[in-house]
Amino acid sequence: MSLLSIVVPSYNEEENIADFYQEILKISPFFEEKKIELEILYIDDGSKDGTAAEVKKLRAVDERVHLLSFSRNFGKEAAVYAGLQKAKGDYVVLMDVDLQDPPSLLPEMFSYLEQGYDSVATRRVTRKGEPVIRSFFARLFYRLMNKISKTEIVDGARDYRLMTRQVVDAILSITEYNRFTKGIFGWVGFETKWIEFENVERNKGETKWSFWKLFLYSIDGITAFSTAPLAVASIMGVVFCFAAFLLIIVTIARKMLFGDPTSGWPSLVCIISLISGVQLFCLGIVGQYLSRTYMEVKRRPVYLIKEDI
Repeated sequence: MSLLSIVVPSYNEEENIADFYQEILKISPFFEEKKIELEILYIDDGSKDGTAAEVKKLRAVDERVHLLSFSRNFGKEAAVYAGLQKAKGDYVVLMDVDLQDPPSLLPEMFSYLEQGYDSVATRRVTRKGEPVIRSFFARLFYRLMNKISKTEIVDGARDYRLMTRQVVDAILSITEYNRFTKGIFGWVGFETKWIEFENVERNKGETKWSFWKLFLYSIDGITAFSTAPLAVASIMGVVFCFAAFLLIIVTIARKMLFGDPTSGWPSLVCIISLISGVQLFCLGIVGQYLSRTYMEVKRRPVYLIKEDI
């Protein structure tokens, strides 16, 4: 029999653990008919509530349930990486525990693998229920990424993805510390079938992704899969050097031809402030790339395990 590993990153999701499990039970007859066994891997990302305890309750009645608990919160990217490493299945699916990734789609997704696709991915066609500002910047991020990066990232793409073992092994071969899973999925390639679905609101609880966390996550994505910001910083430096050179010539010519003393300290202050701001902005861009290089060369583990059941 084949094995399907269901990887479920979880952080402070005690309310959703059992509900997610029940939804998986509803579709398990489909895979039993296909002679495919299931394993459910809950990755507890250092939760401060009873997430681990809820998983242990399920484990007591169903040995297909597994728990991998971190020593602290390392972030969803680390949880995804750990889950893929732990998964033993011939097929692996990555899902959110809050049921925003409908388990009812799994049979349809698996049917496409049977047709020869290497992976089946999902994307939301609407962002109903999300704040307007958040939706606007999310779409802006996807448009920007696809313009400045050679790696395609589909607008509205979810982490909800069913993959063959070959695709999972390819993803695991990328051992970088600063991980951006959506970009990694696109970078490894393989033939992917996209399934669209309407946005589903969380089952219980509140999202752990604030606007600020999403903003920082977008910076991780940009710096991980594009060097365009560095090029922008270089171009801005050249433009301002050229402009400064022209202003020097104009100032000297004005003094020699008209004897007009150099004046206008308010405008001078504005120009100095503008150039200084641009310099700091460019240094910030370089600093982002340098900080990620620093984290990579230290070779720290992506996560640390506290409990493995």
